[in-house]
Amino acid sequence: MKMNLKRFLGVLSVIFLVLISGYSCKQKKETETTKKAAVSIPENDGFEKIFDGKTLTNWKGDTTYWRVENGAIVGEVTPETLLKTNTFLIWEGGKPEDFELKLDFKIAVSGNSGVNYRSELLDTIPFALRGYQADIDGKNSYTGQNYEERKRATLAYRGEKVIINTQDNADKPGSLRANVAKNCWQSREVVSSLGESDALKAKIKSEDWNSLHLIIKGNSLKHYVNGILMSEVTDMDTINRKLGGYLGLQVHVGPPMKVAYKNIEMKQL
Repeated sequence: MKMNLKRFLGVLSVIFLVLISGYSCKQKKETETTKKAAVSIPENDGFEKIFDGKTLTNWKGDTTYWRVENGAIVGEVTPETLLKTNTFLIWEGGKPEDFELKLDFKIAVSGNSGVNYRSELLDTIPFALRGYQADIDGKNSYTGQNYEERKRATLAYRGEKVIINTQDNADKPGSLRANVAKNCWQSREVVSSLGESDALKAKIKSEDWNSLHLIIKGNSLKHYVNGILMSEVTDMDTINRKLGGYLGLQVHVGPPMKVAYKNIEMKQL
């Protein structure tokens, strides 16, 4: 009886060890599979850096005004280098059509700048662009609005959702300039409010880093600052709108100023 009990307990021990070993192997395989699955899932959200943080590779502009400093693109106008015309640092990586752009910016109170997109390169002025601009200024009077450089002027002020229509007599010479009054395009309709301009202004930090996010798709142009929609344009003007073009950073005619841009990323849509 003692011998049988001892043998029985021995058999139970062997069975127990086999079961534990099998469970351990299974658990290990499941853990390894889970790890492999986790590693294989890409975390890329589609955005790619278009500024390496160190050089102006793939960017072209007048180096009197543009340089890289502390991981940022810096545009600076000094008392000795005052501008006669606005100048741009132009991205040479393509002519984006539908895209999202994300970056951080910081600008001096005296500064006037902006991010141009879907723009034309002028032949007559070095490093000059003509086209849509996400406006940025140091006093945050215009930051977030949609302004069209050298063309239709203000399309949407901060806090506006706007539809742009083709103006009457658009085919007549001089009609473009004639349709601008008080630096604002006249063939536009404000369809709703995104918030009161001063309330939105309060969300923008002065002389500190802010984020800019542009969502540009088809004829829809959305400008976000610090995650807040500041202006939205639906451009129905088939004569004057552009659906692709150059991207560039601006320093504006005026007093000495400094602006910095970093963490510049783009996603093609």
